[in-house]
Amino acid sequence: MPRQFFATVILLASLASATTIALQWPQFRGSRAGVTDDDPRLPDTWSETENVLWKTPLPGLAWSSPVVSGQHVFVTSAVSTGAEATPIKGLYDPGDDQGSVKSAAVHRWMVYDLDVETGAIRWERELHRGPPLIARHIKNSFASETPVTDGQRVYVYFGSIGMVAALDMSGTVLWKADIGAFEGHLGFGGAASPVLHRGRLYITNDNTVRSFIVSFDAASGKEIWRVGREERGNWSTPFVWEHALRTEIVTAGTGRVRSYDLDGRLLWELRGMTTLTVPTPFAAHGLVYVSSGYPGAGLRPLYAIRPGASGDISLWPDPAGAGPSSFPGERRSSPSIAWAYPLLGTYNTTALVYGDYFYTLLDRGFLVCHDARTGAPVYGRTRVSASSSGFTASPWAYNGLVFVLSEDGDTFVIQSGPAYKLLRTNALNEMTLATPAVAAQSVFIRTQSKLYRIGRKS
Repeated sequence: MPRQFFATVILLASLASATTIALQWPQFRGSRAGVTDDDPRLPDTWSETENVLWKTPLPGLAWSSPVVSGQHVFVTSAVSTGAEATPIKGLYDPGDDQGSVKSAAVHRWMVYDLDVETGAIRWERELHRGPPLIARHIKNSFASETPVTDGQRVYVYFGSIGMVAALDMSGTVLWKADIGAFEGHLGFGGAASPVLHRGRLYITNDNTVRSFIVSFDAASGKEIWRVGREERGNWSTPFVWEHALRTEIVTAGTGRVRSYDLDGRLLWELRGMTTLTVPTPFAAHGLVYVSSGYPGAGLRPLYAIRPGASGDISLWPDPAGAGPSSFPGERRSSPSIAWAYPLLGTYNTTALVYGDYFYTLLDRGFLVCHDARTGAPVYGRTRVSASSSGFTASPWAYNGLVFVLSEDGDTFVIQSGPAYKLLRTNALNEMTLATPAVAAQSVFIRTQSKLYRIGRKS
């Protein structure tokens, strides 16, 4: 009897732990860089009506991703009182102004808490009212930074007004901080999201005035440290990398990739990035992956970096000397870099490691696969869709499937493994740039006007 009792307790504890994990998607791309536990209840087929558990209209324009904790789905938005430039899908030459647009209209910067089960807005909070302090790219928004939650509070950052704030799960504002709003390179606005680690909140703000990375005490909002950076623009979220040797904060940048210890001291850096850097660093198989890939740049690199690096570990300090121009270039390595390619980096999307495979989703709609540990080629550029406007959202994976979401709102479901196989296409027929969240046996997809909860109705 005691043995059966303890077995039952262990089983229930395991189920509770699995349920807790399934309910959590606390930050941009979740806790495992787009990968979640397999669960047969997760959907692989949907449309505007099929397997839609609910859809809720969202006011304003924002490309921040949803985050999920328990029964809470948090999203942010910037709601204008005037007419705003409409985002345009695809990769294109925006003209002489480079696509930078300003707004003099009063905006309301909002946080929304939606009920996981019903999609009803549980509460909404206005954190600021006024005109944006910086410009944005016509395809960007004034609320593109994804919030982060620890299950007790939700933390938001609006780079367009320089505001950081913490709210409790009931919507009470616990603290606010003003870190300044600064124009970035070409006036494209921001998108680098905050990250949490053991009671500290980290934010990067790279701009043309005064770039920095800053650390806050998450409970009080007190600034702990701030370190200047020689950068001019960046849309990449910092990544806290825990490994056997130490814990470090890895940041991508236009000028350099830099890693800091938890007190802001520089550990290592490398030169050799592109003019604009968007993808977020992430780790798998004991490596941290960093990339950037502004279209047309001579160097569009992907680096797989080993733990324990120090000093300058640059492979291609001079972009003009990166090597051949044929995609993806020659694979290289060094004592600190397990493998790298000079032309494998992406512009907007962040890559995905699922199992043994490293998937690169190129912005024009090609998928490439390499061995995640060695960088050896698995399959080359394979077109996902010839008709898609482009891809900005990052891929995700579960149940042996890789999902890629186009700007048109089409999700392409691809079999994982060493051979490319497209299984189906799920269409929502609305512009979509935000990366989805996966939690509660569901996929939460934000389109331009609404938030969907997709799940198996059966």
